[in-house]
Amino acid sequence: MARRWTNDLTLADATPEAAFWNRRQIMAGLAGSGLAAALGTGVRAEEALEPNTWEEVTNYCNFYEFGTGKGDPSKYADRMTTTPWSVKIDGLVDKPGDYSFEQILGEMTLEERIYRFRCVEAWSMVVPWQGFELADLLNFAGVQDGAKYVAFETLYRSSEMPGTAYKVLDWPYREGLRLDEAMNPLTMMATGIFGKPLPSQNGAPLRLVVPWKYGFKSIKSVVRITLTDQEPPTSWNMANGREYGFYSNVNPDVSHPRWSQASERRIGGGLFAKRQPTLMFNGYGNEVAALYDGMDLARHF
Repeated sequence: MARRWTNDLTLADATPEAAFWNRRQIMAGLAGSGLAAALGTGVRAEEALEPNTWEEVTNYCNFYEFGTGKGDPSKYADRMTTTPWSVKIDGLVDKPGDYSFEQILGEMTLEERIYRFRCVEAWSMVVPWQGFELADLLNFAGVQDGAKYVAFETLYRSSEMPGTAYKVLDWPYREGLRLDEAMNPLTMMATGIFGKPLPSQNGAPLRLVVPWKYGFKSIKSVVRITLTDQEPPTSWNMANGREYGFYSNVNPDVSHPRWSQASERRIGGGLFAKRQPTLMFNGYGNEVAALYDGMDLARHF
């Protein structure tokens, strides 16, 4: 069921690159006419969200399969073969199988969403994504009773991924969500940015986007999705569980053991730009806080 979450992009559907910038003018006009107020807080929230540039989004990345430098993915990710591409969906589903990227797209409804993106390293961006809700894909596969978690796996092809020559992590890269997190309307599978297909360095052709969690949870270049009844192992948690929890929700009140998470550096803000306060759940508390009712978020970080 697409478009379950509405705040950001109803006025910019199917608007590639240039329109993202024109749209800000549209929003300014709405504000002047009073229509923005009538449309509610979602519109006002988007008015405050100014996407980073294409250059910033595509050249400042973490994708360790291509190197640990922020510019390494844009230098080397074009070595990755993304056509053909398939995703294995297995585990506790009614219709397990290997689905081509084209098959998946044929079953999904694409939409645009502008999300805040917060890295665990305390920097942030605003990214205009295109994609579909993960819940739609899981419902297509048929989630069976007993499934409690969703595990994800990134492509591991050492001949095309020079960073995997180094044991920075135990390859392939793995991530996971609780099933209710995966089914939340905010959780999406992205296929593009700025109205264009997803560049390889940003996780082509298909990646996860979970905007209320630190960026490393949004696994790139997904080749496998597994429904399971056990909390799945995840790469950074396996590498250093003391620093990287399974949940990794954006939380300004829980510091990383080596730095504060109370504020963040906005990429593109300039050398002398002030750090900005980090928002609980990256500003999506209204949509997701109930998922964690009763949980000690300092313990389950």
